[in-house]
Amino acid sequence: MAAENGHTAKEIIAIRRADGESRTLAASLPRLVLEARRIAANVIHGLHGRRRAGSGENFWQYRRFVSGEPAQNVDWRRSARDDHLYVRELEWEASHTVWIWPDRSPSMAFASKAARESKLERTLIVAFALAELLVSGGERVGIPGLMAPTASRSVIDKMAQAMLHDDADRLSLPPSFVPAALAEIIVLSDFWSPISEIKTTLAGLSSSGAHGTLVQVVDPAEESFPYSGRVEFVEPEGFGMITAGRAETWAQDYTARLALHRDQIRAETTKLDWLFTTHATDRSAAELLLYLHAGMQVSKSGARTTTIKAGPAA
Repeated sequence: MAAENGHTAKEIIAIRRADGESRTLAASLPRLVLEARRIAANVIHGLHGRRRAGSGENFWQYRRFVSGEPAQNVDWRRSARDDHLYVRELEWEASHTVWIWPDRSPSMAFASKAARESKLERTLIVAFALAELLVSGGERVGIPGLMAPTASRSVIDKMAQAMLHDDADRLSLPPSFVPAALAEIIVLSDFWSPISEIKTTLAGLSSSGAHGTLVQVVDPAEESFPYSGRVEFVEPEGFGMITAGRAETWAQDYTARLALHRDQIRAETTKLDWLFTTHATDRSAAELLLYLHAGMQVSKSGARTTTIKAGPAA
């Protein structure tokens, strides 16, 4: 959504300029990558690792031998160094694939004065930071239709390069594909698409049994509709414009339509045991990152919930 009435001229200019072209993305990516790495590093520093003992090939730690364990578990070479018996434990291998879809369509370029950054910038920062966080925890990350899953430590660079060289149309929703049953899917979008399209996308993504999270990234102005007087609203994806003589009279209807749209999305995700939340760009990106990480931890433990919220209440 965009508006123009004296003090909002910059917003409409930003939308018209942000057409998803590579040169625009290339100019902003270095800053977004640095911000994503900073946020990921701070979050990683405050999290407990996901590593634990189990079946695998990589050494994790030595621990004291417990009475009653089979004697063949003892690592005699390590135990010979002092008076205790030790067991050599391997790291539990729980790597699975996480597909991250950052919506880069034209509507994501919107940024009001109350926002810290545009929806597109926030989406890319969170996508990059989440990928960094996941790879550091041993997971593989991919972008549907754009980048094959990878566990590379340079995952952010790979994602950025894949976007820079992407000459396809900028889709709001992920392309049709069938993820593995144990995969996790994160869709970051403003979800202004018709509910019929969202339903179709969800049906395809969940058909194999994969779990997922939908995050509606919105600008504060899209939450509160702060407009009054004569306002020209421009749809950035080619659907024209509409002029309101007294925009303040639209606020109640807008709020009701927004609530209905979210209720419809939530109803679909609830049926599938997926998560749905909203995140406004005047909130902290780290807040959303922590929410997504916690959601995937819950998913892997087998218990899912839809009560956690990030940003304004949905």
